[in-house]
Amino acid sequence: MKEYKERIADKSLKRRLQGKGAVLIEGPKWCGKTTTAEQLAESILYMDDPESIHQNLTLAEIDPKRLLNGKTPRLIDEWQLAPKLWDAVRFEVDHRNDLGQFILTGSSVPASSEHIHHTGTGRFSWLLMRPMSLYESLESTGDVSLSELFNSPDQISGENHLDINKLAFVVCRGGWPRATDLKDEIALDQAFDYYDAVVHSDISKVDGVTRNPERVKRLMRSYARNQGSQATNKLLCDDISANESDNIDTDTVSSYINALKRIFVIEEMEAWNPNLRSKTAIRTSNTRYYIDPSIAAAALGLGPQDLLSDLRTFGLLFETMCIRDLRVFADVLNGNVYHFRDKTDLECDAVIHLRNGSYGLIEIKLGGESLIEEGVATLKKLNGKLDTSKMKKPSFLMILTGIGNYAYRRSDGIYVVPIGCLKD
Repeated sequence: MKEYKERIADKSLKRRLQGKGAVLIEGPKWCGKTTTAEQLAESILYMDDPESIHQNLTLAEIDPKRLLNGKTPRLIDEWQLAPKLWDAVRFEVDHRNDLGQFILTGSSVPASSEHIHHTGTGRFSWLLMRPMSLYESLESTGDVSLSELFNSPDQISGENHLDINKLAFVVCRGGWPRATDLKDEIALDQAFDYYDAVVHSDISKVDGVTRNPERVKRLMRSYARNQGSQATNKLLCDDISANESDNIDTDTVSSYINALKRIFVIEEMEAWNPNLRSKTAIRTSNTRYYIDPSIAAAALGLGPQDLLSDLRTFGLLFETMCIRDLRVFADVLNGNVYHFRDKTDLECDAVIHLRNGSYGLIEIKLGGESLIEEGVATLKKLNGKLDTSKMKKPSFLMILTGIGNYAYRRSDGIYVVPIGCLKD
């Protein structure tokens, strides 16, 4: 049996169980939700166990309370298969009047909310799990702590052990826990298997709407080509028409994208809206991202050697990996990750904004001195536009890189940190 690799979500789950009667863990299939929940659960109900699924679904309809009996915290895995369990759990939490009673896990949003009559406010805490960050998969040294950067240290130090070949590999492999225990081509196969499951099954199962697998593939390829942009549904339609022999309308694109969101394949990024000295309009469209870069690589049919031959695409998928890791880290810091862009096209790849109002500005660059200097200029320009009489000064400015041996603080105060050195 493989040894459990600690997840950053472990800390969040433990804390939330101490403050709420139930915790709902959501996220894509294969990202480790059940395994993480099993570490704290004292009893477990696997709703989709083939030997008992019919009985479980029947009991959920006629006597859901019986399914909730067991030592606590009780894990109910894939609860969304029987949405009536939601209100049953909420009722039990109310009447037991105790904390840490249930952990629910789900790899999709329920197809219908018809049987859910209560939001769960005050009883549930929500936790989104993503595939592993490089720190969790033991490929980042963790020499530089994101939380410590919010204290604006005078110096940082760290050593990066990821060369460009290894970086291309981990981008294509992704953060799927099972894949991190496998080697070479077998590890890379896992993302393609995940992609195939989404295309041929999961996207249709989520709401019972049959979707054409070839159209799903075309949309996912287009979405992959537009990673890190604010591409509209119309632009995606035009891109599909230009690159594929298929006509697709915006309503279909919207339907497919919503289905991908419901199974946590896509996680778009909201725009950051700071106080600026000028009246420059801020773009408010969401930025397109897959929840893991390996999905984009699989959708495009790419492997590590393809990325090494196409540094532009490598850079786009590297950015997606960095956003994944930053989101994993930000969650445990009670923060969110945003994107900034104004009407002059001044852009910042990531803004980590904490609940207390502290924030850091981050530019993501694959590597190379010229790209780092380009990122530095962007950060300084944006920093100069912020109205710090109405908001805090940024806690830090950082260039997050892929290539580079060391993490360090420049003489102008900007941090340069390889992703292979970063942790929460």
